[in-house]
Amino acid sequence: MQYRRFGQTGLSLSVFSLGTMRYLADPEMAYNTLVRAVELGVNHLETAQGYGNSEIYLGQALQRGLPRSREQLVVATKIAPQPDAQSMQAAIQRSLERLGVSYIDCLGIHGLNTWEHLQWITDPQGCMVAVRAAIAAQQVRHVGFSTHGSLELILAAIQTHFFEFVNLHYTLLFQHNAPAVALAATKDMGVFIISPADKGGNLYTPPPTLAKLCAPLDPLHLNARFLLSQPSITTLSVGPACPEELDWPLAVADQTEPLTQNEQVILERLAQHQVQALGSDLCEQCYQCLPCPEDIHIPEVLRLRNLAVAYGMTEFGRYRYRMFENAGHWFPGRKGNHCTDCGDCLPKCPVSLPIPDLLRDSHERFQGAPRPRLWESI
Repeated sequence: MQYRRFGQTGLSLSVFSLGTMRYLADPEMAYNTLVRAVELGVNHLETAQGYGNSEIYLGQALQRGLPRSREQLVVATKIAPQPDAQSMQAAIQRSLERLGVSYIDCLGIHGLNTWEHLQWITDPQGCMVAVRAAIAAQQVRHVGFSTHGSLELILAAIQTHFFEFVNLHYTLLFQHNAPAVALAATKDMGVFIISPADKGGNLYTPPPTLAKLCAPLDPLHLNARFLLSQPSITTLSVGPACPEELDWPLAVADQTEPLTQNEQVILERLAQHQVQALGSDLCEQCYQCLPCPEDIHIPEVLRLRNLAVAYGMTEFGRYRYRMFENAGHWFPGRKGNHCTDCGDCLPKCPVSLPIPDLLRDSHERFQGAPRPRLWESI
């Protein structure tokens, strides 16, 4: 296991962090998984108040004892942005009690996803008053934010200079947030990549086309190498449901060097294949088509189509597409079938894509039963 400095926090984090969103019903399995992760060198344990019983199970594990002492571990939790200081103060106390700790190493504002959330953060009398009070009382040591929001929102939140780290989506197959990673680096912020395997493409179960294109590496490890080769990225989330699910992703935990020539060849092969497979239907993810009058998230719908056509990632496309209109601000936008052929997007597209036709095609490929977020399914 390699370790990196988590930006201005000064903390030394393992390059893989244990995410505990899947610890929803079985405290014994949660404990065994935590033990195995720490044995493998993971020192950053991350949960959230919104993850069911996860905080409680992590707290029980800390009391029971892990292979490293509490002082050798970085305990992180996340709390949703609150409209006022009083609500945030109560939420912080709740997390401290559930975790059974006197201090939280890293507190993340969980899901800073909308401009209203940012307004709550920047309000001089808002929820950050309670966060700063908790820092002064030594109940919280460092503060950051996690986000599923737009790139513009993430950049604005970074520019507040309120935060020491950011948790965001950025992977080999989703590079739109690269400017946020770069800006965070200029501010000496730690960068924590959210769900690089699952939301990064269901890479534990890659389709044959993607697996063949990535050979001799597997897509899971290639994605991790793409991320860990970038010094501005501190750590990647891994979210096992049992101890056995740790070994495969952590097999590259010691490989943080620049990409090898062979790895670069594979990345070029992936890019070339996408161009060849999609031809004139390739959406280049410029986002210039937004906003859509019908609130369709055109770039994301077409990104999922890109992946399905080029790499056979139809199941991943269905998984993500079904979250539109079902996950609120965590996955905003409407499905492609809401297109009215108004034509608003057509002159905005620099490569003249037939966007309404592609939206209809995407809907036919991906439509299925709505899918809730993981912790809402229990």
